[in-house]
Amino acid sequence: MQCYTELTPPTAVTHSLSLPFVSAESNNLIVAKTSLLQIFSTKTISFEVVESSDDEKSAKQNGKFDRIANDDEGHESSFLGPESIPRPPVKSSRTKLVLVAEYSVSGTITSLARIKTEVSKSGGESLLVGFKDAKLSLVEWDPERPGISTTSIHYYEQDDYQGTPWTVNTSDSINYLAADPGNRCAALKFGARNVAILPMKQGDEDVNMDDWEEEIDGPRPDSQSASKITNGEGDKADTPYAPSYVLRLPKLDPNLIYPIHLAFLYEYREPTFGILSSNQFPSSSLLHVRKDHVSYMVFTLDLEQRAVTTILSVTDLPFDLFKIVPLPTPVGGALLVGGNELIHIDQAGKSNGIAVNPFAKLSTNFSLKNQADLDMRLESCQIEQLSIENGEMLIILQNGALAILSFEMDGRSVSGVKIRRVAQESGGNVMMCGASTVSRLASNSVFIGSEGTDAVVLGWSRKSNQVSKRRSRLDFISGIDESLLDDEDEDEDDDDPDDELYGATPAFTQTATNPADSTSSKAGDYVFRIHDSLVNLAPMVDIVLGSSSVYEDDADRQLSDDVRSDLQMVAVAGKDRGGSLAVMHKNIRPKVMGKFEFAEARGLWTTAVKRSPVKGLQISKDRTATSGDYSIDAEYDRLMIVSKQLPDSEESSVYILTDTGFEELVTPEYEKDGATIEVGTLGNGMRIIQVVKTQLRAYDGDLGLAQILEMEDELTGAEPNIVSASFADPFMLLIRDDASIFVVKCDDSYDLEEVERVDDVLLTTEWLTGCLYVDNSSIFSETQSDKGKKEEENIMMFLLSAGGALYIYALPDLTKAVYVAEGLCFVPPVLSADYAARRSAARQTLTEIIVADLGDTVAQSPYLILRPSGDDLTIYEPFRTKAESAVNTLSSSLHFLKIHNPHLAQSPGVSAEEAADEGGMQTQNEPMRAIANVGGYSAVFLLGASPAFILKSAKSTPKVIDLQGVSVRGMSSFHTSGCERGFIYADTEGITRVAQLPENTNFTELGISLQKIPLNENVHALAYHPKMNCYVVGTSTRKEFELPKDEDHRREWKNEDVPFKPTMEQGYLRLMNPVNWSIIDTIEMDLCEMIMCVKTLNLEVSETTNERRQLITVGTAISKGEDLAIKGRLYVYDVVSVVPRPDRPETSKKMKLIAREDIPRGAITGVSEIGTQGFMLVAQGQKCMVRGLKEDGTLLPVAFMDMNCYVTAVKELRGTGLCLLADAIKGLWFVGYTEEPYKMMLFGKSQTRMEIMAADLLPDGEELFIVAADANCTLHIMQYDPEHPKSLQGHLLLHRTTFSLGGHLPTTMTLLPRTTAPSILFDTSSNADAAAEATIPSHQLLITSTTGSIAVLSTLSEPQYRRLSTLSSHLANTLYHACGLNPRAYRVDRNAPEGMMGGRAIVDGGLLMRWMELGSQRRSEVAGRVGVDVEEVREDLVQLMGGLGYL
Repeated sequence: MQCYTELTPPTAVTHSLSLPFVSAESNNLIVAKTSLLQIFSTKTISFEVVESSDDEKSAKQNGKFDRIANDDEGHESSFLGPESIPRPPVKSSRTKLVLVAEYSVSGTITSLARIKTEVSKSGGESLLVGFKDAKLSLVEWDPERPGISTTSIHYYEQDDYQGTPWTVNTSDSINYLAADPGNRCAALKFGARNVAILPMKQGDEDVNMDDWEEEIDGPRPDSQSASKITNGEGDKADTPYAPSYVLRLPKLDPNLIYPIHLAFLYEYREPTFGILSSNQFPSSSLLHVRKDHVSYMVFTLDLEQRAVTTILSVTDLPFDLFKIVPLPTPVGGALLVGGNELIHIDQAGKSNGIAVNPFAKLSTNFSLKNQADLDMRLESCQIEQLSIENGEMLIILQNGALAILSFEMDGRSVSGVKIRRVAQESGGNVMMCGASTVSRLASNSVFIGSEGTDAVVLGWSRKSNQVSKRRSRLDFISGIDESLLDDEDEDEDDDDPDDELYGATPAFTQTATNPADSTSSKAGDYVFRIHDSLVNLAPMVDIVLGSSSVYEDDADRQLSDDVRSDLQMVAVAGKDRGGSLAVMHKNIRPKVMGKFEFAEARGLWTTAVKRSPVKGLQISKDRTATSGDYSIDAEYDRLMIVSKQLPDSEESSVYILTDTGFEELVTPEYEKDGATIEVGTLGNGMRIIQVVKTQLRAYDGDLGLAQILEMEDELTGAEPNIVSASFADPFMLLIRDDASIFVVKCDDSYDLEEVERVDDVLLTTEWLTGCLYVDNSSIFSETQSDKGKKEEENIMMFLLSAGGALYIYALPDLTKAVYVAEGLCFVPPVLSADYAARRSAARQTLTEIIVADLGDTVAQSPYLILRPSGDDLTIYEPFRTKAESAVNTLSSSLHFLKIHNPHLAQSPGVSAEEAADEGGMQTQNEPMRAIANVGGYSAVFLLGASPAFILKSAKSTPKVIDLQGVSVRGMSSFHTSGCERGFIYADTEGITRVAQLPENTNFTELGISLQKIPLNENVHALAYHPKMNCYVVGTSTRKEFELPKDEDHRREWKNEDVPFKPTMEQGYLRLMNPVNWSIIDTIEMDLCEMIMCVKTLNLEVSETTNERRQLITVGTAISKGEDLAIKGRLYVYDVVSVVPRPDRPETSKKMKLIAREDIPRGAITGVSEIGTQGFMLVAQGQKCMVRGLKEDGTLLPVAFMDMNCYVTAVKELRGTGLCLLADAIKGLWFVGYTEEPYKMMLFGKSQTRMEIMAADLLPDGEELFIVAADANCTLHIMQYDPEHPKSLQGHLLLHRTTFSLGGHLPTTMTLLPRTTAPSILFDTSSNADAAAEATIPSHQLLITSTTGSIAVLSTLSEPQYRRLSTLSSHLANTLYHACGLNPRAYRVDRNAPEGMMGGRAIVDGGLLMRWMELGSQRRSEVAGRVGVDVEEVREDLVQLMGGLGYL
């Protein structure tokens, strides 16, 4: 009984599409990552380039933040020094992606298409999503509840479409979707020769009705006006599509036996599509028998009559054509793409082709223009339009190289085709790997998705000598007015027709201004650069766990020792030149700049207060970009106030900040007495406000006491204590222990005065908590406007009442709340002012709310964050809708959408106990902190027993990521010259640290700490050496392959003369230092020798002393063409210490060859430890051998077993001799090994033929399970049970169950120990049973896949399985599922053998992780149906997610 949980989502981009989806005016990008659907909007950010030679370092954003807009990693830009020569800025722009929404779908996405329906809810276009099993989902954007809404779903997987019994199964065939550019229909090619046509309704509009005159022709038909409704006000009962039907391709034409590709064409009155097909199966090995048997046919569709007419047929085309690219005007027609050629065919059937390599003339007799000197390989290339006006196309080759395809036009017909490569200095090598999809975003940018490297937004500009001359002339002018430059730019833009064609704000680079440096490109040509990127880890072919205790020196060790995890996970990511290492940690490991013993610290607040102005100097009181927020944020922090807990009293001290530390400051007017509740600045940074329990203290910039405001009530004489405070200049909100609030305003003379609470609700209601928020986006304003609000009118006050209601006031107006939501305590999926729950509904105990901006320099948006007593945060995103009534008030239009957040707090038991001990309204010593800029992020920090950052980037949703270490008492931002954009925090162990977020680390896209180390080579294998603390990496590069000259039986090979040689891989073994991830040693393999596996094995190195040592074992394969047998080699290396190079102290390690064994037949595909004597198990060809390392450097075989075809996995249950051998065709073998005598015995094998890609053993108590993944992305759970009658005394492995993974093909399986989640270890009295179970050793499997996702397969006890299985069933029926797909059907393997005994399905952890999406009422109901309470469900989920505590 197991549970499959996905830890990180897939990252490989498989499909993309650009369309106006969210609204009619929007520009959206839809990205599909196998089973993840993401919706992005595009944002163009302009910035000024000061130095054209390196504009990335000197560009900055023109906005209210002092952070960069063009930095893809979100780090700070450098500033010009005072000695710099002023240069006139040049405006440039970049296209950035901003995530709108993302959905995990229960299916494998195979294609995307855009369709403009007659009516849509948002006014934008609809999206057709095609899935693997011949399914189509038509979805649109629903602005009423922001998200996708499924309009319909269509199935074409019925048996009657299969045809003959021997026809390929629908799921095994290539299914793809194509849409008519005129939005009249869509076509799904599925099965071997079937095409489903889905007509779309377009109303009764016709071109002849454009000249309709009502006086002559009568009233215009109603359907004509109804068809123009685009905002969802029409007849919603009518579907946007007509009944679909299926066409059998051979019935259209007898030659359509082997269809290759289908695409709809432009410029046709009726829906028209072209089909590439052949009446014979294409084969390169039969070129000497048959050539040019591919045909291109064009058919037009009559949707009403369901008739198809052939209008064009071109025959005798090259055999290797594989794709049709339809071309819009001005070129028109279609571009046929082959491996060696490109052929354009216009509407009349006229063809123009070009050969791109010497093989084209050998493989076809078709007339082609010769450009064979290009030496291009077009297999798997992607082509997208570059210029709409002249029809130029961008070609992305399989190796990532760029080329430009242009057409020679003769009037409106194409007279020729020409290709030119993009030079390296013009960005021709910015792509590290081939592309899987390309979508055009704007006039000067495209999105390029890849399955082997990061997806990028690629922008371009045009080279221009005129611009460079103007720039060089202006560079010598000092003190030039910027407006003059802008005027000159505008004048030139008006005169330059290229700006209308290619965009008005090109991104200048060094090559753009120095075209003379480019040898292969000319002025006016394209210069490419990357504007944005999406991280990608696929394909993860290997993964290891290594020690995380890596330090640069002793000082770094002392600073960071206690904020490091035990282990780190290092994976192989990417392929080709995109190969890299991905270093992953579960939590954030801060980069510690300073560490101090400060046991008495309870709260920390840093300020960037301004000093008192000089007399007579007029100071602006407006919060402008130069005098207000911008200048305060840009200034370094100067002072820090610390609240201390002394043995017999409480006091607050002030400190002056140094580069990475602080020193106590003694001032006469500063009062130390009392613990500080909160510290902030008001009056445009001129006043420091210190909040203590009974009063407010206002200080100027020199810590001179300016004012004291007591909390005494004039009417009753009571002195309530302050519990918490929130600042938003010029207002301050105080929450007091008598459940009342106190609002303070700082006037123009910097005096504090109370804002009168006019509304009786403010006086009579008991308030738990509240906060202030500066609404810069106007999301909370009564009338939304892009112009924003005036000063002091955009500050909103959010209050949480004791009854669990949310009140919003627009300061300074306290006469009436602008918004009231009574149901906040029920945490519903969508919170609105009219939400009402049943009286008996379970409420969630909320202790704190905060509204803050989350994001980075590209995009920020406000979020409402709720903190319950258990610290399991709930995050809401506000959105506005159009109210049904005429009056569009805030109460009717403002809603809050709950964001998916599977994160559960580390130690909620401690947080709940602390809250209970404090009791009632006590001082909130650990409130959530909103930080405007920490490492480039606008973030929120959660203090307490489960410290965590809430981070969000423009390309992600908010993620809650734990901070490595113990509980945190106090935290604040820390911005000095020595620690820019950092933070300072004090933990419960009495340590205070000044730290930064680690550099070059991505947190938000995967929700983990990720650092990518590029290697720019194809990486195949990875191993960690624990003793020497280093990594060994097996890589390869492509080299030209020549036939062996020394082969006696092939003497004619010596005379080989091929100009366009194929390439083969040459392997390299590299030793890497984990401190700076540099390569410190390299061993080059022979040509054509590829590294298959690298493992660290504990081997016996001496037969006399029985000494053991950790050694690196490397298995290789030598392939010199298909005519010669594969050979293998086995290497054993030791990592030894050597004298380092003077300039590189990290080169103190080196690999030393211990043993080498040549294998005459077969490659080394896997190695593993075996037994207890320090031997190794080697899979070599069709044998598995147990070998021992002798002292003379030989590897002596002691036992062997004959295998079947190709061994894909070799695993041993450590120290037991129980081995698992997986074959690529013949399934699994479970083998035992004995040492006296040396012998290998077959215990059992799988019952059926299975193509096993990865496998491992999974012990569960006294039971032993075998987990295997086949080529169809299915997990098989088998069991070795010799006592079962159907196992034939164990000869057959019992097939327990299967679990479909969709499109995620597993690459590795790693057996790991399972840690116990910390939350169940605190309250051992109430969790005695769980604590007893925690002492039993348990295991789990870490599974990586080709799509870049990481998952874990965990074992479950019988009670856990029953609870979680029932819970997943209820969640499947309760939750919304994107695209209308069934999550239970998605996990069913339709090809599962019928003889599975006692099959119990694996629990889908993806459904369980959505438990927090339910409101408290639904959570209580579902838990009641399961038979447990909500806390028990939470404990089970924490155990599932907390198994990798050492990361």
